[in-house]
Amino acid sequence: MNPTSRRDFFKRAGLAALGAALFPRVGDGAGSASLALEKSTARKPNILLIVADDLGWADVGWHGSKFLTPVLDRLAKEGVELDRHYVQPVCTPTRTALLSGRWTSRFGPHVLAPSNSRAFPPGTPTLASALKECGYTTHLSGKWHLGGKAEWGPNHYGFDHSYGALCGAVDPWTHKYRRGAFEDTWHRDLQRVDEEGNATELVAKEVLPWIKQAHAPWFIYVPFFAVHIPVDAPEEYKRRYAGVKFDADPIKHDSLMRLAAYVNQLDTKVGEFLAALEATGQRNNTLVIFTSDNGGLPGGKNPYVGKVADSPVLSSNLPLRGHKNTLYEGGVRVSAFVNWPGRLAPRKLAAPLHAADWMPTLTKLAGWTPPADLKFDGLDIWPLLTGAMAKPDPRTIYIPHPSGAIVLRDGWKLIARKTTKKNAGGVELYNVTADPFEEHDLAKSEPQRVQELQALLVELRRGDLAKMPPDAGDGAVDPSDK
Repeated sequence: MNPTSRRDFFKRAGLAALGAALFPRVGDGAGSASLALEKSTARKPNILLIVADDLGWADVGWHGSKFLTPVLDRLAKEGVELDRHYVQPVCTPTRTALLSGRWTSRFGPHVLAPSNSRAFPPGTPTLASALKECGYTTHLSGKWHLGGKAEWGPNHYGFDHSYGALCGAVDPWTHKYRRGAFEDTWHRDLQRVDEEGNATELVAKEVLPWIKQAHAPWFIYVPFFAVHIPVDAPEEYKRRYAGVKFDADPIKHDSLMRLAAYVNQLDTKVGEFLAALEATGQRNNTLVIFTSDNGGLPGGKNPYVGKVADSPVLSSNLPLRGHKNTLYEGGVRVSAFVNWPGRLAPRKLAAPLHAADWMPTLTKLAGWTPPADLKFDGLDIWPLLTGAMAKPDPRTIYIPHPSGAIVLRDGWKLIARKTTKKNAGGVELYNVTADPFEEHDLAKSEPQRVQELQALLVELRRGDLAKMPPDAGDGAVDPSDK
């Protein structure tokens, strides 16, 4: 599709201004600036890492959603769609793995669930600190959720600049969390600030000057609060669905309308990032990565300080089974892609990947040498992304959770559940290559394979930290993020 056709597509979607910014006509000021700067010499790539919160598998256009996601759809189509990108079932664990390159359980049981305790011991190498050593400026705008106190915040783990909230979620209008010790953590560089405005708009607004400064190379991490409860967005995004009836029940319709607007707001903000990259001539030297932190939530009440209504109906992960905070595919397999024009050819990658792969991949790309005592659990997946490795080597993915664990190996998925007062425990076995929707539990018919994966799980657990470090906080789990 040529630039004119692309501009027309956005115009038909009611996003003409965004289309013009993304695809300027020859002779436009933005286009001229782009051409001038793209002639600069090759350098380390900028890295824009975008994480949606609780985005369901079926909440994006390229998976058949009615929600408007034209920017994300185009990036997925023109990039490498990551068809089996695994994460943890909930947010703190995914963020722990993403920024460390290690299975989340290596840091203790308190980071197996959403928590406002400190995730990383002081001095832990992170994606930000490693890239900073390679000459990158490092930025975070959005949700941290790896320690609710300022002394546990992102600036202590490699980020030059940070903005947003330290805790698990916020009301989009008040920027407040649940009542209690972490109700107010909205900050800029760990200094409390009180600002008016919509949280998603503010998070995106903070990013744009970092992009436009063009002090390459840079790493910008944007963990949006969208589309986590409380679900709401400004009216302009709701108007884009005028005439759409999501449900005959007016309460359910309102719930889904707010989610649809929230998803489109997220998509629009990503479009603004791309427009800034184009305008400053940085697009062809910027690697864009997009993922969700876990699967979508089917619905829930709003416990946050504000006036946003409850959301009885929310995301869909169909045709995948399960949802957020479950060990089925709908909880841990998410919509994701990576896009770098001219460097990564468009295609769908079916190899199983995990959030922990990004730290070893991106730091190697940047030229970082890890300390001798750092052993990544994630893999360098760059050869898979480029197509240099046509067939992935066998690998194991380990997804620990308070209810048990997942072991993925050679297309087989073992779910080993803990025995509790509410749960009888036991195992389930699925061939997720042949049965991606987990309709056929093969545990009884494949006892040998179950034993092999259970033995592998025993070995994986040997590397886990059994107890929370005593200085990591009170261990309080975030009960609203389940």
